[in-house]
Amino acid sequence: MKKVCLLLANGFEAVEASVFTDVIGWNNFEGDGTTKLVTVGARDTLKCTWNFTVTPELHIKDLNVDDFHALAIPGGFEEAGFYEDAYSEDFLSVIKEFDRQGKIIASICVGSLPIGKSGVLNGRKGTSYSLNDRKRQKELAQFGVNVIPDQPIVIDNNIITSYNPATAFDVAFTLLELLTSKENTHNVKRLMGFI
Repeated sequence: MKKVCLLLANGFEAVEASVFTDVIGWNNFEGDGTTKLVTVGARDTLKCTWNFTVTPELHIKDLNVDDFHALAIPGGFEEAGFYEDAYSEDFLSVIKEFDRQGKIIASICVGSLPIGKSGVLNGRKGTSYSLNDRKRQKELAQFGVNVIPDQPIVIDNNIITSYNPATAFDVAFTLLELLTSKENTHNVKRLMGFI
């Protein structure tokens, strides 16, 4: 079983988290059955950007990176307190350890910013939210990232970043393909009505 850690910061965007739960879940039931997703958070209860609450299955302090094959990070809104958790030492340490072990790290939109802040994208390619005068892409560049501004999804070795919420399903399917196969991912996309 290939386990995905869905790392949630308070203030995360629900739609960006749900694509990972759905794609990995659909694969578990309708695809090759080899994937499982576990939600992990820095708090016992998390509030998403638009105010509903989520109870993660595992607290970040109890996370053992060795148990997982990939890390998924949805973005969130500064106004909802996203960066308070996403820039915490616990959160950044998880990112560093996944990268140190060469495991896949998939992020959507500003989910790339804690990856950048952790230092693992320094000198590598990535992207982040592309609108509002590219403010978030400029922030990512300040972490030493070679920002590719107009490419929706950027993959640099084991790290996937993307430039807005509209890329969410594509990022989740890219992660599934890396964990399983192109053929299996095609079948899950078909069953979910994408093709």
